[in-house]
Amino acid sequence: MKILLAKAFRLLILSSAVIGVALSTATAQTKAVPATQNQVILSYAPLVKDTAPAVVNIFTAKTVRSSRRVPLFDDPFFRRFFGDNALRAVPGPKRKVQNSLGSGVIISADGLVVTNYHVLEGAEEIKVVLNDRREFNAKVLGKDERTDIAVLRLDLRDEQLPFLRLSDSDKVEVGDLVLAIGNPFGVGQTVTSGIVSALARRSSISDLNSFIQTDAAINPGNSGGALVDVQGRLIGVNTAIFSKTGASHGIGFAIPANMVERVVTSLVISGNVVRPWLGAKGQGVSADIAESLGMSRPYGVMITNIYPGGPAERSGLGVGDVLLSINGKEIRDGQDLRFKVATLDARGTARLGVMRRGGQKQLTINLEAPPEKPARNETLLRGRNPFQGAVAANLSPKLADELGLEHEKTGVIILAIDRKGNASRLGFERGDIVLNLNGEPIKTVRDLLGMLSNGTPTAWIIRIERDGKESNIVIR
Repeated sequence: MKILLAKAFRLLILSSAVIGVALSTATAQTKAVPATQNQVILSYAPLVKDTAPAVVNIFTAKTVRSSRRVPLFDDPFFRRFFGDNALRAVPGPKRKVQNSLGSGVIISADGLVVTNYHVLEGAEEIKVVLNDRREFNAKVLGKDERTDIAVLRLDLRDEQLPFLRLSDSDKVEVGDLVLAIGNPFGVGQTVTSGIVSALARRSSISDLNSFIQTDAAINPGNSGGALVDVQGRLIGVNTAIFSKTGASHGIGFAIPANMVERVVTSLVISGNVVRPWLGAKGQGVSADIAESLGMSRPYGVMITNIYPGGPAERSGLGVGDVLLSINGKEIRDGQDLRFKVATLDARGTARLGVMRRGGQKQLTINLEAPPEKPARNETLLRGRNPFQGAVAANLSPKLADELGLEHEKTGVIILAIDRKGNASRLGFERGDIVLNLNGEPIKTVRDLLGMLSNGTPTAWIIRIERDGKESNIVIR
């Protein structure tokens, strides 16, 4: 027994020595850029050294008016007692400079920076500070509120800057390791790690949302910062968090790199974003529709309407077809289709995977910018009628795109409302679409003006569409 214990003791000492040598050897090894995912698990330091220098801090300043009015002076009883002259003793609105901060990513060596639209909103002065403390003035090349993307050009002094390459975000998978780099709360550049928690997440920010969700900590100030993969490529631009307190709860969202690339390219070339137009409208395939069509699972978009003479009609797409994929990428539903189309070149072509009468086929569609037909004909409505004080216009694919609506919507839309007019008093809102007036369809502003000039009826029966829902308004 003693012999066995002695042998065991010697074996334990030998094993400890071997482990100690292995640990000391591993510690002595020089850190290098990881070649495999297994090596990344040991340390993110080489990855951070390669990527962090391309992530910048953005400082903005704008002049705002701050009211110094005492709230009590707005009370009718107070004003009646003391009179309006009391307000004259109160200094008026005071101008002050409001500073804010955010993050951005350098995406080219010549100083092209991508960030969020909301980081630059209203900015009068912009300063970009690199991780090595170099400072640059910046010029705004373009902004796209709908996708929350903006592009800056740094005022360089013959310098070459570090930058990150955009990755194909369609290849990102749930579970991929990622780093979020930015300047949260203004504490300085910060790196957090996590995984891709989900893909194609939606929110109320825009109808073109298809966010990458991550549990890497993202906080205020991270907006416009980088979400990078373990190869050091930019897979997304951090833009929003889901939080009830303003702090990170492990649910952060990034704009996919494919959308970033499309918007940046348009803004750099023309200063605005031109999105492709299909000229077709449809509904997502539900479980019931999929079963009736003999599909193994519900996905894709069933075409319900084709715009006459549009790209879809010219490609051979028809009502009843199910659009399954675009350029080989599966379409989940209608919003996913809008996102994928928005990442394409408005002057290019696309391959459509279509199911028709149980069989599948491929179609080629020539994409184009949405046309402004009919012309918008913006008109201020006057006279003794319910629409007095409203500005109306003809809906076209182009105007619908500008307003973030489905391209195929038609009719007359209210663009603005005078608060003192009848339209405001009766509860009409910006974005209402007038469909019918006293039993007559309203297709153009001219139709609406003709109906309003026919005299004053005993009742106005108006059918409108608001937020995708139709309702009747009766005014007597």
